Amino acid sequence: MNQVKPIVGITMGDAAGVGPEIILKSLANEEIYNISRPLVIGDSKILERAKSFVNSELIIESVTADLIENLPYNFGTVYCLDLNLLDANLPIGQVSPEAGHAAFEYLAKAIELAKENKINAICTAPLNKEALHKGGHKYPGHTEILADLTGTEDFSMMLSAPNLKVIHVTTHVGIIDAVKMINPERVYHVIKLAHDTLKKSGIESPKIAVCGINPHAGENGLFGYGEEDEKVVPGVEKAQGEGIDVVGPLPADTLFFRTVRGDFDVVVAMYHDQGHGPVKVLGLDAGVNITVGLPIIRTSVDHGTAFDIAGKGIADEKSLIEALRQAVEFAG
Repeated sequence: MNQVKPIVGITMGDAAGVGPEIILKSLANEEIYNISRPLVIGDSKILERAKSFVNSELIIESVTADLIENLPYNFGTVYCLDLNLLDANLPIGQVSPEAGHAAFEYLAKAIELAKENKINAICTAPLNKEALHKGGHKYPGHTEILADLTGTEDFSMMLSAPNLKVIHVTTHVGIIDAVKMINPERVYHVIKLAHDTLKKSGIESPKIAVCGINPHAGENGLFGYGEEDEKVVPGVEKAQGEGIDVVGPLPADTLFFRTVRGDFDVVVAMYHDQGHGPVKVLGLDAGVNITVGLPIIRTSVDHGTAFDIAGKGIADEKSLIEALRQAVEFAG
């Protein structure tokens, strides 16, 4: 690609949710065109319908894959790689196997284009896990699809909110299973992923803090059954031995406050809610999900399909705008 601004493929997500609306709202922001060449991967007819929800005057232009690199990407026009998978009258705000299947196909197409270097990054609008499953795709979510279709085994989810970044050792599993899955090698790999990702974003020597599993990080064996010493400490020590600036395990109840204060650049959380809770308290609308460890760049909103407000034009686009900004930053 001979232009400076990266091409960011924006997958439409579940078309019955707020994805189409927040895409149009985001692409009404001229800043996005100043920093990138945004390309929606989805269904043009669904975007056309969403224009009425958000009172948009943007022009929707259907394009084919062979044109991607040579489009003008003019502000005021939304360029859509139209996969033409859905009926224009798809019900709004309802679980739909058709929408779930389409969301998978939008992402699969984006991954294909990224692997072929036709786009520089992927930014995903939300999908619905129930619809995804009913559409025939038994994945927990976007992250696992990305890992599977890129052949990636060592990956993690990093959440970014104002003044706080969190990366997860485990994500979409029950708490009992999560504790079973935590082991020193996984802890080490996630620390290393966090370190390498933040270095790429411009932080020369990232300061990393690791959560404990139990309250008070086990309080020297008073809580739990020695999980910290068995599952966490060896991974931290291995990373320290490689010169990574990492400490832990530390009590989660104070660690997030300390990180927001500026003591650390990123927190390694042990399980889904341990990390997601603090991020969403700080920035539900501005949070961003970054999948790290992939051979391609992927960012995402950190909220769901919001079926309850879909079609009303009131969904907030801040998270998608921030996800687009971070996609551009990592595409660098």
